Amino acid sequence: MLTNVQKRFLRKEAHDIDAIFQVGKGGVSPNLIKQVAEALEVRELIKISILQNCDEPKEEVAEMISSRSGSELVQIIGRTIILYKESRNKKQIQLP
Repeated sequence: MLTNVQKRFLRKEAHDIDAIFQVGKGGVSPNLIKQVAEALEVRELIKISILQNCDEPKEEVAEMISSRSGSELVQIIGRTIILYKESRNKKQIQLP
């Protein structure tokens, strides 16, 4: 579980990165979860954008992706989700 200080730090770090995944009409698929988990192992911090044509509420999408990928939900801002998961092999981010 992330503390408020850690979340604030991760939000600052995520400011300049672009969303690398999009969730659309198809919703959250097992393939998307697998790709998110692999990206988190390499990058530790990612953004996912939720398209307008997604049928599910953004909060549910964020909760599904974070729980199934084993990551922490840092923030939902607009239609963008920020996720963090500490890498086992390629640790890059030092949390305060």
